[in-house]
Amino acid sequence: MYELSVDAHFAAAHFLRGYDGDCGRLHGHTWGVTVTVGAAVTGSLGMTVDFKEISAKLDEVVSAFDHQALNSLEWFDENNPTAENIAKLLFELLEKEFSSGIRVLSVTVAESDRYRVTYRRESAGG
Repeated sequence: MYELSVDAHFAAAHFLRGYDGDCGRLHGHTWGVTVTVGAAVTGSLGMTVDFKEISAKLDEVVSAFDHQALNSLEWFDENNPTAENIAKLLFELLEKEFSSGIRVLSVTVAESDRYRVTYRRESAGG
C-alpha cells in the first residue's frame, strides 16, 4: 500500500469553552490540514489516486470551515472546537468522500507552525 498526503488550510476563529486562559477567549488561526490516504497501485499508469482528486475532496470539505466562527457550527454545539476534535471531524467527513479502494489513514490539524495533532482511527482490538 502507498500513502499519499495532501495539504490544505483554512482561516477560522474559535474559543475553548471551559478553558482557563487565553484560548478561552475568541481568537483565530490559519489552520493547516494534512490528509493521508492509503491505496494500492491500480491501472496502467502505475498511480494509486491522482493528487488532484485528493486535493479536490479535501478542499471541498475544508471550505465549510473557512472564515467561520467554529463555535457556531452545529457539530461544535456539543464538542469543543479543539484541534483534536477538528481533526476527528475532518477525518470522518473525508472518509465519506473516497471510494472503497482508497482509505483515509490520518488527518493532521495544525493551529500554528508549532502546534499540531494527528487523528487516526483506532484499529480493531486497540
